[in-house]
Amino acid sequence: MLEGKRQKQVAAVIEKDLNEIFQRKGLTMLDGGMVSIASVKITPDLFDARIYLSFFQIKDSVATLNKIQEQAWEIKKELTARVRHQLRSMPQLTFYIDDTLEYVDKMEVLFKEIKKADPTPPAT
Repeated sequence: MLEGKRQKQVAAVIEKDLNEIFQRKGLTMLDGGMVSIASVKITPDLFDARIYLSFFQIKDSVATLNKIQEQAWEIKKELTARVRHQLRSMPQLTFYIDDTLEYVDKMEVLFKEIKKADPTPPAT
């Protein structure tokens, strides 16, 4: 489903401010790795915001996600204060693990295995 213009605008505002909040609270460096906001998706009714977090060199991403979710109320409170003049109501924040990097790695491994199994060059 295509995102509307307002959804994209709200997502961009939330992502920008969340990045600043994460840096200020020290949530970008957890458990010896990095946490970054991969994307923010807003539902068409603007009531729910899905925040996808990317984890780099973090062994237990579920435990790290739980640490962030424990601070979700504080994060939402600060975010609400920042965007109060731009949004009528603050969407409900839900954090998810963005596994696209893992998916890309798996695909690269599969392609390498296919290339090893069939060494013939592609026809042009």
